Amino acid sequence: MPSFRIPSMCAAALLLALAAAPLHEAGARKPAPATPAVQNRCGWFINPTPGNAWLYDRDAEWTVGLQGGHQAEGDWPAIAEGEWVETNRHYGYGCACMRVIVDDRSKQVLRIVSARGLKLEQCRRDRALTEPLQELRGE
Repeated sequence: MPSFRIPSMCAAALLLALAAAPLHEAGARKPAPATPAVQNRCGWFINPTPGNAWLYDRDAEWTVGLQGGHQAEGDWPAIAEGEWVETNRHYGYGCACMRVIVDDRSKQVLRIVSARGLKLEQCRRDRALTEPLQELRGE
């Protein structure tokens, strides 16, 4: 008799699995997951201390990296020496444009697709941006 119980138990398990499976229309396909959109964001790229970086643009303060925590995939912008304002030894800020994938809810940059440094004057002329050094001074 045990030889008849094992197949019966397998059949019962199979029926339960089929009953629990979602029903799909014949030929229906699951929608592909949405590909996150690459956004172009330009503003102040701030790197005040090791591993910490933000991009302040006209829409938000985007976290690029936190020491011991979140770090966006991809390379940070290369900013020319004369276009970098040092505030803490060689740490500081500059102006940059970055093509990024972000999490709008958490305001985190998830991936940097490309990034380039700009002249300081470009961010200074943008009235929607406040230069980081002015904020530190309370201006």
